Amino acid sequence: MISLDDIEDMTDLSRDEITAIAEHENLPDADASLLGDYLMHLHHGPQRVQAMICEDIRAALHRDDTGRARELYAVLHCFLTTHPEAARGTP
Repeated sequence: MISLDDIEDMTDLSRDEITAIAEHENLPDADASLLGDYLMHLHHGPQRVQAMICEDIRAALHRDDTGRARELYAVLHCFLTTHPEAARGTP
């Protein structure tokens, strides 16, 4: 049987990036893994993932949750380091 770890390992995303997608789209982690992997293979898909994380940072700041905003900023920093193509323009 395939576990959640197996599904997440098949993507090009970290666990934290998958969690951020799950939070943004209100999905279980397994579904977020599949969505994230799909997006990473689309034209401008990495920019869409980057936009999701940025939107969640703004939402966290809007509700004065600076701790979550900092966590998401760290996720964004790692994402852009690993996937520099996401920083090239917006969708």
